[in-house]
Amino acid sequence: MSAPDDRTSPAATSPRTRPPRWWRLLGRDRGAAAAAVVLALVFLVALFGRLFLGDRAVRQDLRASLRPPSLDHGFYGLLGTDVLGRSVLARLVDAAATTLSIAVPAVLCSLLIGSALGLWAGYHGGMRENVAMRVADVILSFPSLLIAVVVLYVFTPSAMNIVLILAVARIPVYLRTARAEAAELRSRLFVDAARTFGTPASAIIRRHLLPIALPTLLTVATLDFCFVMLTESSLSFLGIGIQPPEVSWGLMVAQGRQYLQTAWWIAVLPGLAIMLTTVSATVLAAWVRLATDPGQRWRLTLPRKRRGERAAVPPEMIA
Repeated sequence: MSAPDDRTSPAATSPRTRPPRWWRLLGRDRGAAAAAVVLALVFLVALFGRLFLGDRAVRQDLRASLRPPSLDHGFYGLLGTDVLGRSVLARLVDAAATTLSIAVPAVLCSLLIGSALGLWAGYHGGMRENVAMRVADVILSFPSLLIAVVVLYVFTPSAMNIVLILAVARIPVYLRTARAEAAELRSRLFVDAARTFGTPASAIIRRHLLPIALPTLLTVATLDFCFVMLTESSLSFLGIGIQPPEVSWGLMVAQGRQYLQTAWWIAVLPGLAIMLTTVSATVLAAWVRLATDPGQRWRLTLPRKRRGERAAVPPEMIA
């Protein structure tokens, strides 16, 4: 009997397995899915919440001062009122837009500038790399919060100044990360081949280095979003961040701290909003790190009971 033809074997005729879509991977991880839902709700509320509020966030009613959370005072009284009778729910929605309007631009600016400088310095090396790294070391030698406190104490506290200060203070984080990625990739064969064919340095950085370094940079940006938002809340809590009549979550905590014993909801609820947002961003960043790493993505396809096990190789490679 002749050996069976390999072309008719099941392995040869079976379709090629495609990697699962990202939303399917996200759906298999309950923690990451819940974190994504929380962040999506926060961003939707920040983007569209003010369209439905009107003047609810600033409308005062001294007769309704310090009302506790209840269903008896309508939708806007669901989370209670502050000392001036303003709806805590409406102020939380308004503060979400203010907080994210500072955290998101600051992270994006530092991500774009730091990544561009880091990839450029890491690819070229030499004096350019040394100068970029020394500048980053000088900025990192001062705590970001201390720089923000000193600058905002000298200049007028405003949203634009806070964004600029936090963006400049966080640039070295992305610069060092991008530089490390580019320095490791510049000696790869595909980069040498592109350089041999006369590809300009800018095209090599854009086409070959950036796509590989981008997942790591996005993970760092997700974690840095938590730090920037907490820093803005700290500045507002200290009184040198967002100034009234504008409102942010940190400013709400600062204004409600003196009423913790009599009206806990004024300070506790914005504190919970800060905690939920930062924890959700941290959990989602951990999931993104695995989902964007081809060598670790297979862990997300395992059953939940086996996901915590430290396997040496993917299951399909085990004979």
